[in-house]
Amino acid sequence: MKPGDHPAFFRFPAPEGRSRESTLRLDREGRFWHDGELVEHPRLVEALHSWISRHPDDGRYILTNGYDWTYFSVEDAPFQVRSVLLDSEKILLRLSNGREVEPLDLSVAEDGSLYARIKLDGQPYEARFSRHAQAQLDPVLEEHNGVVGIRAGSRFLVPAPRTTNPT
Repeated sequence: MKPGDHPAFFRFPAPEGRSRESTLRLDREGRFWHDGELVEHPRLVEALHSWISRHPDDGRYILTNGYDWTYFSVEDAPFQVRSVLLDSEKILLRLSNGREVEPLDLSVAEDGSLYARIKLDGQPYEARFSRHAQAQLDPVLEEHNGVVGIRAGSRFLVPAPRTTNPT
């Protein structure tokens, strides 16, 4: 059992002399920065993406590995869609944390960036499509009555305009 499995884990104070606030930042392109420097070590980047969660009390973004946690800032969406897996009945999104999920719905920003509302571990999140993932949707794009959407089996997902960052 990890300490993170304890119900009061997120209420424990920070270790002595430390803070739960960090200078870690996730930018719009899904890159982590620490103290203004790009985090480049591939395994650390992979770990950071896999540790993204929300604090259960205040809903702020945190990084947690089950042994400790810290707040961090998110410039846009906390997850990035890295690739899209298509089959005849559904669309699966492979996220920056390595997990695969189905989109609940889609939205599109004024600049053409596509976003998906997703659910991970029972929590709602937003994921921004990388250019590569967005291009992978080409085979399932359809137009009906002047509206372009994405065919996922019997579902036809029409991206709504994205007005603000809901996360």
